Amino acid sequence: MKSPVFTTVRLSVVLLSIVVVSCTSVPNLPIQLASFSENDVSVSIALEQSSAGNYLLSATFTPPDGYHLYSKDIPVRGINGIGRPTLLELTEESQMKALGSVADSTPPEKFYFEHNEFQVYPLGAVILSLPIELPPGRGWVSDELKLTFMACSSNLCKPPVEGKIVAIRVPEAELFDNQ
Repeated sequence: MKSPVFTTVRLSVVLLSIVVVSCTSVPNLPIQLASFSENDVSVSIALEQSSAGNYLLSATFTPPDGYHLYSKDIPVRGINGIGRPTLLELTEESQMKALGSVADSTPPEKFYFEHNEFQVYPLGAVILSLPIELPPGRGWVSDELKLTFMACSSNLCKPPVEGKIVAIRVPEAELFDNQ
């Protein structure tokens, strides 16, 4: 016959396990993954879900008043060395997979400078979104992104941020099962 203390301890462990499992909450989307400011541009990175149910990695780039950002579609080294694209990329080591190309929240406009035509976003914040597949599993994993951007006004440019690695923690796909 088992002692009442053993039975009580065993029952407590079982109940505690049930409580821990039932209290493991599924994260609510959107999830804020990172934010920082560099060269007067504020960047906020989030995980969202599209209306179709796909996951989107989004980065909001907010330059200072009176400054624009360059289109994601200009060359990586700019045009004749001028400007840098606004980019949101997964690194080679990323556990996430891109499921498409990056979309921008607003179309770029033509801007002429020193006999060159540039594609720049209108003044204000720009959101880049990348459809992704989350890594398999039911927990959280460390991951990283690569960002590039440069803010300019009509007569002054901030130094470019090129290929900045940003560490994030992302939920694994099965964490959202049974919502």
